[in-house]
Amino acid sequence: MKLTGTLYLFILTFILVIYYLVCGIYLNRIGYYNHESLFYIEKTKIVFEGLGNRLKVMGLTSPILPFYVSFIFSPFKTLAPVLASALGTAALFYVIASTVAKRLNDDGYIWLLLIIFLFHPGIIYTASSGKSIYLILIFFFLFFLNLFKFYKSNTTFHVSIASICLVGLIFCDYKFIWLTLFFLPLVLSITIHSLNLGEQESIFRLFLSFNSPSLRRKLANKTFALYIILFSLPLAAVLCYKLLNLTHANDLNYFNESPYATWNVLVDKLSFDQLTTDTAYRIPETSILLSAQVLLFAPMILIAIYLFRESTYQVLTLLIPFAFIEFLHIKYSKVFLAYQYYLIFLILAFLGVIFKAHTVKKQKGFKLLLLVTVLFQLYVGWYYLKTSSIAEEKNFASVLVNRHVDDVYKDNIDVASYLNSLPGDAHVLIDDAIGYGVIAFTQDIKPVIMPYQGSFLSALESPDKYVDYIVVATAKNVVSGYTQLNNKYILTIRKTIPDVNFRKVFETDDWTVYRVITNETGNSRF
Repeated sequence: MKLTGTLYLFILTFILVIYYLVCGIYLNRIGYYNHESLFYIEKTKIVFEGLGNRLKVMGLTSPILPFYVSFIFSPFKTLAPVLASALGTAALFYVIASTVAKRLNDDGYIWLLLIIFLFHPGIIYTASSGKSIYLILIFFFLFFLNLFKFYKSNTTFHVSIASICLVGLIFCDYKFIWLTLFFLPLVLSITIHSLNLGEQESIFRLFLSFNSPSLRRKLANKTFALYIILFSLPLAAVLCYKLLNLTHANDLNYFNESPYATWNVLVDKLSFDQLTTDTAYRIPETSILLSAQVLLFAPMILIAIYLFRESTYQVLTLLIPFAFIEFLHIKYSKVFLAYQYYLIFLILAFLGVIFKAHTVKKQKGFKLLLLVTVLFQLYVGWYYLKTSSIAEEKNFASVLVNRHVDDVYKDNIDVASYLNSLPGDAHVLIDDAIGYGVIAFTQDIKPVIMPYQGSFLSALESPDKYVDYIVVATAKNVVSGYTQLNNKYILTIRKTIPDVNFRKVFETDDWTVYRVITNETGNSRF
């Protein structure tokens, strides 16, 4: 049986789909959720089931590509992100495996890839958590794949495809916009290498180019053309999206800075707040050691760099993600580096091996080396996930091994269950900046008034005229400081509107549901 055949690759991909679905559905059934998947579920419910102006939610929710992918699986409710990540991760395997089949036609490398996709905890996390990491890895792999194809063929078609993949990558995680900074000097190196000169060293090629008018003009034209082809589409796409945000939200960066538009704004703030108040304070990653941690996580990248040792600009291409994560560490110093930024090196390393493995003479010894490296990566990948400084990643490891579920999501489910038991004409006020987890489990959101609706501010100021119930964050809720609907709001309304009072009808550790009543009648507005 030849695993590199198209039919067998489809069979392997199908087996992986079943494997990931079993893992994901099992974790979902025992109560595992995460902020990102619940955020997409809630926004999808608003788009398909909500009342009022939903255009802003549909167009400005970010990252927009994972959000739109969730539309496909929306009939499956809370399982939608799990189905998307399982199928997406299997698709990533097929993309990489088909590349192996075309370039190497060797079953050994397919088996190595299969080991990674079956047992690496980072891949299992990607496939069964419901997060959008799979999309990031797909576009990241395709972006660098087409760059390496361009290096070999010198055909600008591959640069155009790489540019499209970069757009997809940015709209899966906006932080990848900074990746473009580190390609600026690389493009010049690529252009210099493409000139037909006798000198082999780049520095001498550059010297000759600047001292010859014709070569200088040719170098400038080719460099500018590559810049345009590679960067014009991503920058134009980002500019258009920012203008869309300015038009509908009066803020160019609404999609990246508002908790109503993206899930990670509040999560990042919460992560930093917990970090600075934790008694067991952990110092954020040190820049000098960050790249070393990456090398420990994906040592196969060293093998790839060694294989490309004779091509300076290709080695620089492999090193660009290192500069990228160092930049992220400096710019976003208040958050730890997420697991997905380690996983890109796992994918990039295998891509590098794919392109240069045919140059290795002793294939058996080389594949044995790769096998040992892969096994080491499995262990380190699990250790990094288990000891992660990010609560969601550590929670996944805990659920996977110990079936210990975070109580935060249980509170959300309990509150949603209570809201589901209310009469159909009972209106509820909730702030989905922090309450999207509750909305995600609420069956009917039509009676729920949220900030995307025009009546939200009016209901906030005069709750007795608009709603029957209010969902309020308790003092124990770690995100209570990020919403107006907390205990201070109840006290304020009681002072400003003496005839309005609130009766506590349901309570968990993080949430309290109040019924709006009037002091005169002791009843709600109906």
